[in-house]
Amino acid sequence: MASGTALVYDEEMTTHKLLWSDPICDIEVPERLSSSYEQLKSYRLVERCVHVPAREGSEEEILLVHSLEHLEVAKSTQTMNEEELKRVSENYDAFFFHPSTYRCARLAVGATLQLVDAVMSGKVRNGMALVRPPGHHSQRSAANGFCLFNNVAIAAEYAKLKYGLQRILIVDWDVHHGQGTQYIFEEDPSVLYFSWHRYEHQEFWPSLKESDYDAVGLGKGKGFNINLPWNKVGMGNSDYLAAFFHVLLPVAFEFDPELVIVSSGYDSGIGDPEGQMNATPEVFAHLTHFLMQLANGKLSVILEGGYHLKSLGESVCMTVKTLLGDPVPQITGEMAPCLSAVESIQNVRAAHKPYWKWLACEGSFSLFKQMLLIDGFIQKLKIIKINTKRFLELHMKNILFPVPPIKTATTGSEGSEHFLPEQVQLVKEMDKTEIKALVSGFYGDIVKEDKTLLSLGSMLVILDKILKKEVCNGIAASPAAALSAAVALRHSVRFGFQRVLCVFVGDMQIIPNTEDGIHLSVLFLGIWGFIFMLTNFLLLLKDAEGNDFFSAVLGFILPVAYSYQPNLTVIAVGPNRNLGISGISLLVALLQGLAESQIFAVIEDTEINLMQNVAKALVGASTPPFGIYVPPTQEKVNKIKALRDQFQQEWKMLQCSGKL
Repeated sequence: MASGTALVYDEEMTTHKLLWSDPICDIEVPERLSSSYEQLKSYRLVERCVHVPAREGSEEEILLVHSLEHLEVAKSTQTMNEEELKRVSENYDAFFFHPSTYRCARLAVGATLQLVDAVMSGKVRNGMALVRPPGHHSQRSAANGFCLFNNVAIAAEYAKLKYGLQRILIVDWDVHHGQGTQYIFEEDPSVLYFSWHRYEHQEFWPSLKESDYDAVGLGKGKGFNINLPWNKVGMGNSDYLAAFFHVLLPVAFEFDPELVIVSSGYDSGIGDPEGQMNATPEVFAHLTHFLMQLANGKLSVILEGGYHLKSLGESVCMTVKTLLGDPVPQITGEMAPCLSAVESIQNVRAAHKPYWKWLACEGSFSLFKQMLLIDGFIQKLKIIKINTKRFLELHMKNILFPVPPIKTATTGSEGSEHFLPEQVQLVKEMDKTEIKALVSGFYGDIVKEDKTLLSLGSMLVILDKILKKEVCNGIAASPAAALSAAVALRHSVRFGFQRVLCVFVGDMQIIPNTEDGIHLSVLFLGIWGFIFMLTNFLLLLKDAEGNDFFSAVLGFILPVAYSYQPNLTVIAVGPNRNLGISGISLLVALLQGLAESQIFAVIEDTEINLMQNVAKALVGASTPPFGIYVPPTQEKVNKIKALRDQFQQEWKMLQCSGKL
């Protein structure tokens, strides 16, 4: 398994700068790169990364995407004086040349390709390239929007040629539409391009009709170009998460990419003068975490825009921390997407319904019913007018926390050290007398047998270490997973945790808690072919298998869980489960975005392969691929839709899928 996170940076790329006054271009400054790197150093992240040197991209590599004429024009600027540079720059929309621009742009291309090589060769698992000038607006024969060469597009063509890749996902979360990337790949079904961008009904730059949701690609590329236009400013964390849950992730898992490349623009973050959005830096940790579950973890993040230096630097750090495998910070803000975001998401789903199996059975969108909710959404669309630098200084102090010294813990069952990942720390079990005293004193009403009582020793010692933040997560085997989960829930609430999410997988009876207030603190979600239990509600979906996983988990469980925002997640895996090992592993991995990645997994099925894969997911290893996507039956889709309809008023993150 590949490990490590690459960081590609070359200070020489800061020499590209504007030599004259231009109110459009003056925000693209060298400090975008240098201050981001300094912020990474201040968090001591640079020393934890694998240093990969930049190099110049060759002319042959640039010509994979760009015309020879475009290359020659760029090359000719190296010896021009300021007046000549200004004259050439005026031929393009929002671009400036400096004598060093050509060299910097070649370094940006080469740095991107160095990262792709490191990821694809297995030298590292993932990484980030800090580059200037950016690339996603650059077209085959024209510079555009601060971009000279399209770094990400060149990387995709390079990866196809060198590594024989047939499916590459490009995720563009910059606040501007990457029209250059779209034009290059709009007829190519081997590249799935997803872009969200400020659009405002074509009023915002680049103000193109083809940036709207109905531009789905051309010819064989139809369905492989996904545009999600934001028609209002002020989009926040919940809007971005909703876009991932209800559009990007289901399509991405169905596409099953071999490599994921991110056009990582942070002008979609709070305080940026271009984007005017409200998303805070930790949302990029969550987005990165989700993308790490694709392509066997092969993820290359390439810097694009970002023009508020503090917001940019903190967002870069959140991305790199996540790539390194650090626990994901708790997301902040109300978990309810705004009306405008819901409308855009629904429009995208409708436009792509003919091209993706996961959408084939989905229901239509009732705008009239959405309008009934408008009063609850208006406030959210106001731009936050604050001192962003000061706000972020306080905000980051509030959300960041010391990383526990141990990532994953278990107790030492005989021989477990031979089949569990070496990163899993073995901890000593409780003394039997201590277990009996603790369990009989507090949990005697639900634990009746001595054998079961003694088996709780390993579970409680791991759980205590999670609750005390001595370890991040843990895994334990149990002869009675449902009972162990019941004890774990009560123990966590007794410890002071206010919101605990419990996910059941398999055929288990939920053991009721008799203590007052326990149901106010615990949200139950169960999957045993499937049953979902939401506090006092029990709903049954029979005979669910792997094909239902994405509809259930991405369309229901994750939106509900993110709406709930737990302090701890407990996953109990029992017998007679229809969900396979790869599904359980992916579920565990996805849920690590919650509760500062604090997860306790208790497994009744002692199958070694299951224990291995869940443990691998907990330590941050790549989850096994699902293979060819087969859609669920219409009956099962309808049952999940009915659940969403029933609970979307309480759990607002459900409101982007299905009818209101």
